Amino acid sequence: MNDEKIQQSLKLFIVFSKAYRAVNECVNQHIQQHGLHPTEFAVLELLYHKGEQPLQQIGEKILLASGSITYVVDKLEKKGFLRRAACAKDRRVTYGQVTEAGAKLMEEIFPDHQKMIDEIMSVLSDDEKETAIHLLKKIGLSIQ
Repeated sequence: MNDEKIQQSLKLFIVFSKAYRAVNECVNQHIQQHGLHPTEFAVLELLYHKGEQPLQQIGEKILLASGSITYVVDKLEKKGFLRRAACAKDRRVTYGQVTEAGAKLMEEIFPDHQKMIDEIMSVLSDDEKETAIHLLKKIGLSIQ
């Protein structure tokens, strides 16, 4: 491989990493203003939009280690935002469900959350967003 090509790949990696960190920090600060840790928000957001989920599958859906899920679910349950429900068909499966209080919280904070993300991404045109989505998927899928 030629050195210029390698340098360009390294530069892309650094720019991508810095952009991700900047966006993530901004979004996480917004979430934390509402008394939630980002992983708590991710679990609540998943359950709010997708409905009850087996606890064993939540981790892979929000990219969190399975050992951490129990801790996050415990915290959300103590706050009254989530409840555990046993599966009627398989006793080994426990579902996470958003409580009424959790749904109310998401109804209050999610509109601002999505508006903030839209504002962050507004530096790109619609076509640039589509191109970025395509290119980032291409990178991610090439690794799998």
